[in-house]
Amino acid sequence: MNLREQVNTAVKQAMKDKAADRLTTLRLINAAIKDQDIAARGNGNETGVSDADILQILGKMTKQRHESVRAYEEGGRIDLAERERAEITVIEEFLPRQLNGDEVSSAIDKAVSDTGASSIRDMGKVMGALKELYTGQMDFGTVGPLVKDKLCAG
Repeated sequence: MNLREQVNTAVKQAMKDKAADRLTTLRLINAAIKDQDIAARGNGNETGVSDADILQILGKMTKQRHESVRAYEEGGRIDLAERERAEITVIEEFLPRQLNGDEVSSAIDKAVSDTGASSIRDMGKVMGALKELYTGQMDFGTVGPLVKDKLCAG
């Protein structure tokens, strides 16, 4: 079952369970996917977004909510921060397991080796290889500096 079907199944189950908060978050996910489908069709892609695209959407949604949690906590709005955390939990159900530090490090080493990267000019190739294999499994905002350090040291 692809991610789109998993989300739709979860929507139906949330409706049966009368889980209003969960249903709201799942509908937000569906809306984000449909927005990307419309944008893809506008660019000539009639099949819509792929599972990899959906993983990127979910990753972006999670990142946005983490930023909101931080902002709400700084503003003293703990109730809103908790709501965002609940949404993160629902969204993360559809994301693959996040890699730990050692796994990220070995993935970077493998990507550098596989692409034959030897200098900082090859960073784009390495990041592209990582995104192709590990979308949704690592935070590329934190991986970028690690790749840069690896290429500068190597």
